[in-house]
Amino acid sequence: MAAASKEVSKRSAAEIAAQREERQAARKNAPNPVWFKPVMFGFMLLGLVWIVLFYITSSNLQLPIPQLGQANIFVGFGFVLVGFLMTPWWK
Repeated sequence: MAAASKEVSKRSAAEIAAQREERQAARKNAPNPVWFKPVMFGFMLLGLVWIVLFYITSSNLQLPIPQLGQANIFVGFGFVLVGFLMTPWWK
């Protein structure tokens, strides 16, 4: 009797593992959410606009944030970097 219960538990564990693999494969092949691409490109464009705005206004206004000064360049590149770090997951 004890051997029969072990076989049943092994079989159910194998079924559970097979189901888990199926779910992982389905998740791997699933498309991105609708918001993914706009957010990715939005970060890239926001960083570009941030840097361009800083260079255009650096002589008199120093926009977007005057208190940051030259660090505005790093903020802009940070936004661009976040966008580029999202690209490996783009399907």
